[in-house]
Amino acid sequence: MIDLSPLAARFSRTPLAQWAASLQQQFDEKYAIGHGDLARWQHAVDSIPMLALEDIELVDALCLSGPCSVAQHAQLEQALKGLIPWRKGPFHLFGVHVDTEWRSDWKWQRVAPHLDLAGKRILDVGCGNGYYMWRMLGAGADSVVGIDPNWLFFCQFQAMCRLLPDRPVWQLPIGLEDLPPRLEGFDTVFSMGVLYHRRSPIDHLLELKDCLVKGGELVLETLVIEGQVNDVLVPEDRYAQMRNVWFLPSVPALELWLRRAGFVDVRCVDVSVTRVEEQRSTEWMRYQSLPDFLDADDPSLTIEGLPAPMRAVLVARKP
Repeated sequence: MIDLSPLAARFSRTPLAQWAASLQQQFDEKYAIGHGDLARWQHAVDSIPMLALEDIELVDALCLSGPCSVAQHAQLEQALKGLIPWRKGPFHLFGVHVDTEWRSDWKWQRVAPHLDLAGKRILDVGCGNGYYMWRMLGAGADSVVGIDPNWLFFCQFQAMCRLLPDRPVWQLPIGLEDLPPRLEGFDTVFSMGVLYHRRSPIDHLLELKDCLVKGGELVLETLVIEGQVNDVLVPEDRYAQMRNVWFLPSVPALELWLRRAGFVDVRCVDVSVTRVEEQRSTEWMRYQSLPDFLDADDPSLTIEGLPAPMRAVLVARKP
């Protein structure tokens, strides 16, 4: 069972104290419901050998190393493959290279130079398997909490915790809607790859703002299109084969949304077209990926004939 008392202790003298003290019960209730594959995934986590950690790299990559015998290497690789598919990464773990679907390190290289996370309490909404949370810790964060209701991602995070224990990083299998209103306890809130899945994007921005302390910073990354302030793409059905994509705004439109939600100092720090080298199928994620979702004759379009994925990172402050 997961013990969240260190999280409660960490936040005991912060605005998050009451919420943090209630999380163990909330987690236990969620875990009791669980998922049909949770026992199998947990077995994979439990199968990870106990290894002596000598070197930790979280700044320029996510790399853990130390003594690891041939037998332990094979056991570790088999355990981690029991948690396939791996989407965010990559991870370099005692000689095992987890080549994830996304080169999330490339995105982090585009985002990190624009942030100061030193000493910050951070919330990562839609954190996936927690890859970025470890990179945030490497960037000097005081503590990081990630939320994502996906149980496989939770188990992948627990696998990392088994190899890199006792760090102020926690993942909770809950959604943003499970947080109390007006939490107002985090210095920085990340929402990366979430907004376009929301039927009401302005409500999502308001919910994110409610998690921030006054003066806190939002880091928002989402799909965008080229265009002017009133240009927004609403897919008729699917977008790049995803059913749950609702709104793809232009950058000026997204900046306006943020201002309407009450944010100030809104700025766009990066716009990048997603390349097939950045998102693709691998040995660790064998399903279809971006190359399968683009028009074979015109990769500037999705197979639905819509603009190919382009992503922007915006930073804004809560006044």
